[in-house]
Amino acid sequence: MGNIIGRREELELLQRLYGSKQAEFLAIYGRRRVGKTYLVTEFFRNKGIFFEVTGSATATTKEQLLRFHHELCGLFKKEGKIKPPKNWEEAFLRLKDALDEIQNNQKITIFFDELPWLASPKSRFLSALEYFWNRHFSRMPQVLLIVSGSSASWMIHQILNHKGGLYGRLSAHLRLRPFSLSEAKQFLQSKGIALTHKQICEIYMVTGGVPKYLSLVKPASSSAQCIQSLCFTPQSPLIGEFHKLFYSLFKHPEPHIELIKALANKRHGMESAELFKAAKLHKGGRSSKILRELEESDFITLVNEVEKKSRAAKYILSDEYSLFYLNWIDPIKSSILRGDDSDYWIKQSGSSKWLIWAGLAFESLCLKHVHKIKDALKIGGVSTQAGYWKSTVQGKKRSEIDLVIDRADQCINLCEIKFCNAPYVVSTSYAHELQSKKEAFRAKTRTKKALFTTLITPYGATPNSAYLSAVDNQLVIDELF
Repeated sequence: MGNIIGRREELELLQRLYGSKQAEFLAIYGRRRVGKTYLVTEFFRNKGIFFEVTGSATATTKEQLLRFHHELCGLFKKEGKIKPPKNWEEAFLRLKDALDEIQNNQKITIFFDELPWLASPKSRFLSALEYFWNRHFSRMPQVLLIVSGSSASWMIHQILNHKGGLYGRLSAHLRLRPFSLSEAKQFLQSKGIALTHKQICEIYMVTGGVPKYLSLVKPASSSAQCIQSLCFTPQSPLIGEFHKLFYSLFKHPEPHIELIKALANKRHGMESAELFKAAKLHKGGRSSKILRELEESDFITLVNEVEKKSRAAKYILSDEYSLFYLNWIDPIKSSILRGDDSDYWIKQSGSSKWLIWAGLAFESLCLKHVHKIKDALKIGGVSTQAGYWKSTVQGKKRSEIDLVIDRADQCINLCEIKFCNAPYVVSTSYAHELQSKKEAFRAKTRTKKALFTTLITPYGATPNSAYLSAVDNQLVIDELF
């Protein structure tokens, strides 16, 4: 447990369930590579009896049963001449008989990992699990049953919202998400990697805080060298990850990928109807389900445009890896595989194209970590709505604000976000632009709230006369950590 980085709330939940005096049933879900298996196996290391079976996407039911048999016999030392079970009903009966022989004061954790692969449609796994949980395991106060899966939609529909015998049987569910920036920093430090906050942000813009991706970062390297190694050599581990990711999560991922591609170049996202049209999908139940699946799997996020009467929400691509892959890796994938330019990213990392793109990606990071921004502004306890704002006339953009924090205490922070390599210098013309944006926001929204222009940058801003005339307060990148 001492090796687990972050995950404070998750660890508190596991500890509570483990210490319970009654049978408990926990479901864990989260995208591939996010650390579900590691969290469970590391926490329960040397804690009582731990029985683990992992499903395989390509294994038949017979092969899955054989693996169950080997794990059961290995744990309870009953190999002998016992034949593998013929079905899951028989498998669970053997597990129940083995548990009956254990003293009541011994804690027993049963962990079925990658459950969607174990519970294939014809396997009858869920039927057997349902019966044995309700009839036997739920009456064993020392039992903690944990099921886990990478397919968030399957776990939600088949386990969390189960309409049959498992309905209402869960003690708790846990949605494991990628690391936050502060957790990513802790993780890298645990590997002996010490980088500046700005460089960690740059790596986060590529990995999205996914622990497995972060584990591939090499020590004694700059962020540019790390990204080059992760993405832009023929052997780079993240070149082929994109399609593996979607095919592991969804049975027919093609429409999911099309929706992701449609969002990749839309800074402030699209409404569902516009998105379906761009992805060439028909509006209806199936397309809406795909949107829900992508949202449940942390690929997309629904964001409101604040201070709009219509409250028309838009979907944005919030998974940093997918966004980076589609904008930077996919267009030159063939060239990367040929090894055409061994220093490609080292050159790109100083280009204006990267600085512009990184600026947009940094805006998304700020939105994702808005709770940290609120804490820095000392409004953590104030109810807020966060989003972007854009003013248009006859379809043409007139004014735009990167991040708006609309507060219940009758104030609004208009956040300008700049990703730069040195302290930001506010010019006279930019100061006029900031004043114009504030005036346009007040006129368009007719708000009576106090408006504060807030500047967010990596290294702060130089307090010159232009800055003092237009900016009310500023935050630096450290606040996101």
